[in-house]
Amino acid sequence: MKTPHHVVWLRQDLRSIDNTALVAACENPEAIVSALYIATPKQWLTHDVAGVRIDFEHRHLQTLHLSFATLGIQLVVLQCDNYAAIPALLCRWLQQHGVSALFANKQYELNEQARDQHVSSALANIGVASHWFDDLCIIPPGHVVKADGDYYTVFTPFKRNWLSIIEQHGIHVMPAPVPRKNRINAMLWSPWTYPASHVPESVSQHLWPVGEEAAQQRLLQFLDDDGAHYKDQRDLAAENGTSTLSPYLAAGVISARQGLQQARLRRLHANPQNSIGFDTWISELCWRDFYKHILVGFPHVCRHQAFKRETDQLQWRHDDALFSAWCEGRTGFPIVDAAMKQLQQTGWMHNRLRMITAMFLTKDLFIDWRLGEQFFMRHLIDGDLSANNGGWQWSASTGNDAAPYFRIFNPVLQSQKCDPDGRFIRQFLPELSALDNKQIHEPYAKGNAAVGLRYPRPIVDHNEARQHTLASFKALSLL
Repeated sequence: MKTPHHVVWLRQDLRSIDNTALVAACENPEAIVSALYIATPKQWLTHDVAGVRIDFEHRHLQTLHLSFATLGIQLVVLQCDNYAAIPALLCRWLQQHGVSALFANKQYELNEQARDQHVSSALANIGVASHWFDDLCIIPPGHVVKADGDYYTVFTPFKRNWLSIIEQHGIHVMPAPVPRKNRINAMLWSPWTYPASHVPESVSQHLWPVGEEAAQQRLLQFLDDDGAHYKDQRDLAAENGTSTLSPYLAAGVISARQGLQQARLRRLHANPQNSIGFDTWISELCWRDFYKHILVGFPHVCRHQAFKRETDQLQWRHDDALFSAWCEGRTGFPIVDAAMKQLQQTGWMHNRLRMITAMFLTKDLFIDWRLGEQFFMRHLIDGDLSANNGGWQWSASTGNDAAPYFRIFNPVLQSQKCDPDGRFIRQFLPELSALDNKQIHEPYAKGNAAVGLRYPRPIVDHNEARQHTLASFKALSLL
């Protein structure tokens, strides 16, 4: 009898540990198992995938190859232009190598769902079975719903149900498969191209080391050193108080289940005061699942449409000069400019700063959130459609924010709160380093002696901008 050959198609699950599709492919101990990654450079450009993220995955795959080799699993990297070319490529390659079944973990965006449907149909036509698994979320989309089956639109009740389900069923993290009897250790790598990264290679490698071991070490170090204090430190821009795991979660180098399991374990043994920090970080994992549910339950957000459809009628300002100033960190608001410099220099931005910069673009400059969403995707190493879209729409008051549209951050007050001594601002705006801890948040404020600075003056008056934004939303009768 012919030995079965199973292939795991890797997408946002670039790991050997806690990989549902991989475990299923390896259930038969006699089967030959290969792993396949398909690079699609033109699709990446269409989807605004950042060069720094593709570089991260490129580096990580070379490490993953070694992990798979110890399991007797061959890693194959192929390339085609876009999703439309994948069915034909897969059919040719699977037939050429006598593959009997394809295993893959689901992705939930509209384009990805359509791609997988076409692949499933194409494989059925050539007699190759395809198996699809929920793996990306802690609780898959459609499983945290209201009593009537509808999707939640507000985070807090979603979280209550999410926590209840986890408490009832627990969390199961699967180990890496047992090494294969039929081993294929060689790596097959077709030359492939990807968008150039704006982040220097040395910076990327230093800030974002690759490999499952690096991701797990980062998780454990964060939970052990900072997890208990996360609630207090997460909004301080200059502190290393966040997990910085988002690039690893976005690419699937580590699973959210692994993070939740370790956080719950530490919370169990923490005193009541410290448990709040772990609870707060667990809430961030819940937000990740929430936005995936929104993506599936309300697919129009995949089509560049506002979650609150009526807000698509807002008359956003079209001003290329203002938008360029925001992109380049020349707004005259130091916390905004420092954050944008951090994004461009490191490929990442502190979460509180993402809210501040997004709120500034949409509420102070009144520029369409979709432009900011696209810019972030083109620069973020952790760019993910659901989280990025959800965050931008939250800031723009077009999405899933329980607070009304009049939530408008004051960028100076936010700066004073999240960077009280100006350390973060000085790091990315050295031209302001000589200012004292008060002046640095608002260099040109009345009474400040900011003379001769090589730093732009504010491009907008916050109070006037706030009134314009409030009037624009009120015109939509969104009271």
